[in-house]
Amino acid sequence: MEVIAPLEGKVLKLHVSVGDKVEVDDEILVLEAIKMETPIYADEGGTITEIRVKEGTTVEEGAVLLVIG
Repeated sequence: MEVIAPLEGKVLKLHVSVGDKVEVDDEILVLEAIKMETPIYADEGGTITEIRVKEGTTVEEGAVLLVIG
């Protein structure tokens, strides 16, 4: 499952690494937009198989942030 950015913003903090196991509603990263922090949560459980962003990266709305397998 691809985790998609719901808005344009900067990746403020990544809370996971490749290989980490996550459960539904685990906070996986934080986006910052217009000085507001927006936590992004896992929609399903699984293992992080790919991370496509780094802390400090600016992402567009709809960009794939990471993949949960």
